[in-house]
Amino acid sequence: MTTTTTAALVPLLPFLGAVAGLLCGRRAPGFVRPLAVLPTLAAAVLAVVVAVRQGGDAPIEAATKLTDTGSIPIDLALHVDGFAALVAILVATVATCVQSYSVGYLRTDPRYPSYAALVSLFTSAMLLVVYSDDLILLLVGWEVMGICSYFLVGHYWETAAARSASLKAFLVTKLGDVPFLIGIFALAADAGTFRISGIYAGLTGGGHTLDHPTVIALLLLAGVAGKSAQFPLHTWLPDAMAGPTPVSALIHAATMVAAGVYFIARLLPVFAASAAALAVLAVMAAVTMVGSALAALAQDDIKRVLAYSTVGQLGYMTGALAVGDRGAAVFHLMSHGAFKALLFLGAGVIIHAAGTNSLAAMSRMGGLAPRVPDAYCTMSVALLALAAIPPFAGFFSKEAVLGAAESVATGHGVTEPAYRVPGAAGWVVLVAGLVTALLTAGYATRLWLLAFRGSGPEAPDHGKQPLAMNAVLWVLFVPAAGLGVATGHLPSWFDDHSLDPTLATSVLGTGFALVGGIMTYATWRHTTALAGRPPLGAVAAHPRAEPAVSEAEAIASHEPAYGSVASAPDPGRLLLGPLHRHAAVGFHLDAIYAAVFVCPVRAAARLVRFLDREVVETYVSGAATAPGLLGVAVRRTQTGNVQTYLSALLAGSLVLVIAVVVTATGG
Repeated sequence: MTTTTTAALVPLLPFLGAVAGLLCGRRAPGFVRPLAVLPTLAAAVLAVVVAVRQGGDAPIEAATKLTDTGSIPIDLALHVDGFAALVAILVATVATCVQSYSVGYLRTDPRYPSYAALVSLFTSAMLLVVYSDDLILLLVGWEVMGICSYFLVGHYWETAAARSASLKAFLVTKLGDVPFLIGIFALAADAGTFRISGIYAGLTGGGHTLDHPTVIALLLLAGVAGKSAQFPLHTWLPDAMAGPTPVSALIHAATMVAAGVYFIARLLPVFAASAAALAVLAVMAAVTMVGSALAALAQDDIKRVLAYSTVGQLGYMTGALAVGDRGAAVFHLMSHGAFKALLFLGAGVIIHAAGTNSLAAMSRMGGLAPRVPDAYCTMSVALLALAAIPPFAGFFSKEAVLGAAESVATGHGVTEPAYRVPGAAGWVVLVAGLVTALLTAGYATRLWLLAFRGSGPEAPDHGKQPLAMNAVLWVLFVPAAGLGVATGHLPSWFDDHSLDPTLATSVLGTGFALVGGIMTYATWRHTTALAGRPPLGAVAAHPRAEPAVSEAEAIASHEPAYGSVASAPDPGRLLLGPLHRHAAVGFHLDAIYAAVFVCPVRAAARLVRFLDREVVETYVSGAATAPGLLGVAVRRTQTGNVQTYLSALLAGSLVLVIAVVVTATGG
């Protein structure tokens, strides 16, 4: 089998698995689980084979002309370089883990067949985005992911939170997709091709320049901001946690949100041709990093903490792209995909064991860590990787980003000469990255303390976790803990740019992280001591209630099952102070959107409804009433009496005669 055929099978196998799973869902339900896991597993194996054959050398390419319509041809083209080969392995591996995990997690869900098929279709679409070398083909995968995310986030459609979250995710991402589509056609018109490799080669080789680089870059950036949850279009991602936890791990760790970052990395010369676009990208990344980290420190829902964390880590990736280093961005994408998928799936185990997704409720439970030893061990390491503590994967990838920002800020960047990277962008990304490192360690420490170091009644016993769920955690544990050892071997896959952490950023980044963790721990000890002595006027604890036994119930009844939030020993409240209430609601960005967009649209809808009922409907009713009245009048004249008819005829004739005489006299 040739390498190009093998590469074509990687996105094709999950698609075939999705079709077969839908067909067998009712007729042969016993085949649903094998059809969910095996095709995705085969795709992961083939992705590894493709990567081994590619070896970080010259890209593997194949193309078939799809259509000759229009002035610019569209090709069914694949392009597998080092970036694509490694990202495909990540996507397929995480998708396989998610499918295996879901076998146990959703084993009693009646809608599992459609769920598994949608996950497979989603995986196929993302792999198509990774391997595609044509912008139209990439757009197909891009849009299929958006549609699948709508159904997957709304899987628990019985709950209002899931319904509104799926609709919000769909609308916000589509809001960015409109300018994204315009930008793709504008880029193809300027470059004369839809082929991504052709555009990249033309811009880096000096053989072509764009006529409107800033406009094109900003249009494409709008779509990336929506898909990758960057400020100001990030608000859909925390709400999307209303979907099943495996969906969160897949969509929000390694696939959908990573698609925007990967797209910019593939077409970085387009953005780098405009200093204004890079400046906007840097500011967007900085605001996203710091704002999401502050919001994560104030969240009570364990999955919302991880969701805001995802937003912030994506900010690191876009920050690396803003300083012209796509190697560091994709390296952090891979590292983050591994440990964040592990964190989400571990959170699913915790939610199942605790019966709630509230950290305040977990902090009132005792013995939760011994109840879930696999999740406790693996999540502890994943949180260390998230906080960028050496020697775990997150340290190396995050320091690669900070090192790239430092190089640009100090004027020693290693970006391409054609890239117009402003030095101010390096300083913005570097400072925001260091501040975010402090905050990231803070909310990671807070999550660990509240989830695993609670005190109070024993955690409820919902039975032993399925073996598949715990086994998947240990599979993801390996890259989350040890991906950093591959740092020295990755440059040949990533443009030959060094990814080794620099001394300055390593000391600063690790120092900030340690300070954040220590401060949070000290604050937790202080708040725990105060919790034993409630201050005068404190809110009384709620009586103990039976916790939820499924994630859907935990979402539907999010109020903590044990104790009140106000009296829980939460260090985030003390650390943030007056800022806490604003950070807990995402700094009121949803309220701003509601005031600027939702309320005017609803007001316009009410006006249209009024006009339709009171004006249009009145006109239509009037148009129908007039002929009706005329018909009634005519009907009354139809008496059936011949004398009446003759009298009317004579009267009419007399009127006509008089009219003729008057007219003749007047003439």
